[in-house]
Amino acid sequence: MKKVLFYVFFFLFTLFSCNKNDDDNTNGNPNIPRAVFDTGNQINTNLPQYNQLLFAGNFIVLNNNNYGINGIVVFYSGGENYSAFELTDPNHPINTCSKLSVDNAIASCSCDDSNTYEISNGLPLEGTTGQYPLTRYFVEANGSIIRVYNN
Repeated sequence: MKKVLFYVFFFLFTLFSCNKNDDDNTNGNPNIPRAVFDTGNQINTNLPQYNQLLFAGNFIVLNNNNYGINGIVVFYSGGENYSAFELTDPNHPINTCSKLSVDNAIASCSCDDSNTYEISNGLPLEGTTGQYPLTRYFVEANGSIIRVYNN
């Protein structure tokens, strides 16, 4: 009887100790709140504004606040390999200078420390202060449609 009671207690303890809170910052970075969005079928590589994603090493920037916090960058590595990242410097609290701009596949902030990141993998480049890489989003490719989302 003690053994059964122990297992019941252990099961209940385990069940109630798991807490799923969607308001939690699930990316582990205190500077970047969780953004919930879905591009759906908006990124269609048959359209001229997105057809650069047909060629490896190219990227597009969506500076739309409906996607991410300050927009997203989508990078195409070739094959079926796409990466998408938040355009907010992960090593600064959100402010005017923490919005990233992208030039030559490098994302950089305009803050005093001029942090820079590689958009193909989200990793900080040498000289970047802070411990966080770019915040990565989910990417799904289906034919000519590239879906980027975070939910």
